[in-house]
Amino acid sequence: MIKPYLYRLYDTIISRGYIEIEFLIIDDQSGQRSAIEGRLRFQDDSLLDFDEAVLLRNQQVVKLRYAYHYQNRAGELIFRYDNAPHHPNILTYPHHKHVGSVVEASQAPDLSQVLNEIETLIFTDD
Repeated sequence: MIKPYLYRLYDTIISRGYIEIEFLIIDDQSGQRSAIEGRLRFQDDSLLDFDEAVLLRNQQVVKLRYAYHYQNRAGELIFRYDNAPHHPNILTYPHHKHVGSVVEASQAPDLSQVLNEIETLIFTDD
């Protein structure tokens, strides 16, 4: 059950031909526990660094840890989703989203949702 999840994430990335994969590591440790991490560069030189640690529990993939850090070409944060337990006042604790210096309540996104959000920022004319 974890392998199809990892394959779906991989396919989500490579199906977007405009993304340059700087690195992508998939560590399927046991079929019960896995991790994926990578760095993706977009056509405007912005970067997405991401990692997920997942576990198979009751035939469901559960994200133990995740972070999706998106920054512009100057290295300035655009947004970051993560579940680091450092904002206990957030309604969706430990899940949250950083937008600049603001921290917002957020559920754990899927990588495809993160890529869609980035595409909206890159490809939408102002």
